[in-house]
Amino acid sequence: MAKRWKQRPEGSTWGDWGEDDELGRINLLTPAKVLEGVREVEHGVSFSLSLPLDYPGGTSLNQRRYPPILRPTEDLEYKQDVFYNVVASKQISPVLTDVWSDDVVTLWLQYSTQWDALAHQGAEFDADGDGVAEPIYYNGFRPDVDIIGPHDDAKGDGSGSLSFARHLGLEHMAAHGVQGRGVLIDLAHHLGTAWQPVNLKTLQDIMAADNVVVEPGDILLLHTGFATQILAWEKNPDPVAIQATASYLDSHDPALLEWIADSQISALVADNYAVEGLVPDANPEPHTLLPIHNLCLFKLGVPLGELWYLHDLAAWLREHNRSRFLLTAPPLRLPGTQGSPLTPVATV
Repeated sequence: MAKRWKQRPEGSTWGDWGEDDELGRINLLTPAKVLEGVREVEHGVSFSLSLPLDYPGGTSLNQRRYPPILRPTEDLEYKQDVFYNVVASKQISPVLTDVWSDDVVTLWLQYSTQWDALAHQGAEFDADGDGVAEPIYYNGFRPDVDIIGPHDDAKGDGSGSLSFARHLGLEHMAAHGVQGRGVLIDLAHHLGTAWQPVNLKTLQDIMAADNVVVEPGDILLLHTGFATQILAWEKNPDPVAIQATASYLDSHDPALLEWIADSQISALVADNYAVEGLVPDANPEPHTLLPIHNLCLFKLGVPLGELWYLHDLAAWLREHNRSRFLLTAPPLRLPGTQGSPLTPVATV
């Protein structure tokens, strides 16, 4: 196939793992990196890092994302929404003792604990070198060609799908397995849960205080306390406070962006809403609303994890004077998705 781009964004990794690469820095999760994670397991204690997938509750965090909806499947006679607590002795044969339930879920894939796919955010960029910027995604993949929808039968299999990422969907991460060494930085312990930006100096001061070292290929996790508050609200979050609780990475600090790029982390995760803060920039020139999303998803191929639950893991690590662990965190192997819920597991 023809090369999809003639020039790549400055500082990007486009093409570093081949012209057709769809994994980005997940490629850094090599067998050697998995073994580094395995060597962190000393106690055999595991922590689930997922919120219940019906949290945060309501739509105050994002009006486009709704809680999951459960309903029964159709029954054995194709009657809709009745296959729940089916008693076989009454509906099939009096000699059968079985009782069955099947269900269906309508799931907004980025409502709760999630991965952002590399297909989640692109940018307008002159990849063709003709002086005209066009919408494009990591490694030169294109909307309407590689990222389809809304369009009838977008998947092309008669399933009725209206959108589909032919490339950069999360099934590639799922097939990889996403396992390696996780490293946690406990922002909440040092900063509390006030709404505040964290620049590189603050981040490095906290890392030095807790003896945290981040190496190439590590998956970096930031504990801000946001998800802990989400649970405390019990699916009835304060609509104002949910937009201004806990710390976030200061995406307007150029030094921090440079550090993220130079660190060669394979993925970046936080227990807050978007890793970075949704803070407007007064710059009159064309620019991204979300500089860390732009850097990670569009330029570097670093997937972002959001709304992970890190409270219990952070407490255990602090008690044991540790920051590293084995992390297993594959998304759903559902082809063509821009984001995916997951249940990550940290083992120490």
